Amino acid sequence: MKISGPARTLRVCIGESDWWHGQALHTAIVERARREGMAGATVLRGVEGYGANSRIHTASILRLSEDLPMVIEIVDLPERIERFVPLLDEMVTEGLITIEDCDVIKYVHSKE
Repeated sequence: MKISGPARTLRVCIGESDWWHGQALHTAIVERARREGMAGATVLRGVEGYGANSRIHTASILRLSEDLPMVIEIVDLPERIERFVPLLDEMVTEGLITIEDCDVIKYVHSKE
């Protein structure tokens, strides 16, 4: 798959302890994105953050949290992102989902 030009970034902010049907929610989202043919997904683990409940989650030794922030980013064509959002709406019961327009400069894979 090769993508360039106008695209969208889908960002999902959840907690590390969030689950979906017996597996970590971030893993379930990545696996679902792959099954749906999305261009790719990246999971980032935060070191500190808070959400709607204003409770701080941190990796600090003094206040070690078991629910660190997780961010899943997916960049793809606008129509693919739009098709994927309803699936996320079902999976994410607590968190934040955002979409931003972006321009892909280069997205290619190695030839194997």
